Amino acid sequence: MTVFKLTLTTLLVSTVVTGSAGAAAPAEPQWSWPLSPKPSVLRTFDPPDKPWLSGHRGVDLGPTHDGAPITAPSDGVVTFSGLVVDRPVLAIEQGNGLKSSFEPVTSELKTGDAVRKGQVIGTLEPGHCSSATCLHWGVRRGEDYVNPLGFVSDMRPSILLPLH
Repeated sequence: MTVFKLTLTTLLVSTVVTGSAGAAAPAEPQWSWPLSPKPSVLRTFDPPDKPWLSGHRGVDLGPTHDGAPITAPSDGVVTFSGLVVDRPVLAIEQGNGLKSSFEPVTSELKTGDAVRKGQVIGTLEPGHCSSATCLHWGVRRGEDYVNPLGFVSDMRPSILLPLH
């Protein structure tokens, strides 16, 4: 009889937290959540098979209230603050080719402003989720979208390993 023990592996499985280029997020979470307390995930990351197809290129977090403070998940520099179509968007470059975007978020920050992990970067506006106020958080590595949850949660899979 073989006995198995449920354990976490230290191996990265890149398909769990990748974009189309296959670049994995770190196994050890290094960023903080942009909402506090830790929010629920209302809609998960669902990247399209091809860049032009529909999908969900980030996660929706909440529910929360209008005017909730949004905080920087890591140190970075603001690369955009303004309207995209009809929504206020804030984008932050975090280094190593990573850029986060947050919507709908109004902010007094301007392009070029430095931000620190945990700093309030703006306030949440209504309008993204139809049934509740939520934050859409996207992360790109270069031109590829990656799962933001890989930067705040341990996304490594649990696997069964033999006891011996």
